Amino acid sequence: MGWIQEQPGGSIRFRIRVQPRASKNEVCGLLDDALKVRLTAPPVDGEANAACLQFIAKTLGLSRSQVRLVAGETSRLKTLEVEGVSAEDLRKRFDI
Repeated sequence: MGWIQEQPGGSIRFRIRVQPRASKNEVCGLLDDALKVRLTAPPVDGEANAACLQFIAKTLGLSRSQVRLVAGETSRLKTLEVEGVSAEDLRKRFDI
């Protein structure tokens, strides 16, 4: 699949690898076929998932409702789906 995949209907799915309890929220590039994202939130009670979705939405200039978690709720490797942005725009905004 690669780290990014266009879906029928215009949405984009991509994989991320989350590192919780980091010193700051940031995108660190690609790592093992996934986008590495560092988050300050701890992996407790869904805090890291909520912070992840909020951070990705803000980074892409989207509303929080346009970003959703598709797979990996309890894993560091997650699949997200976004609406309202093209695959090319996504790569540019993440500087990949």
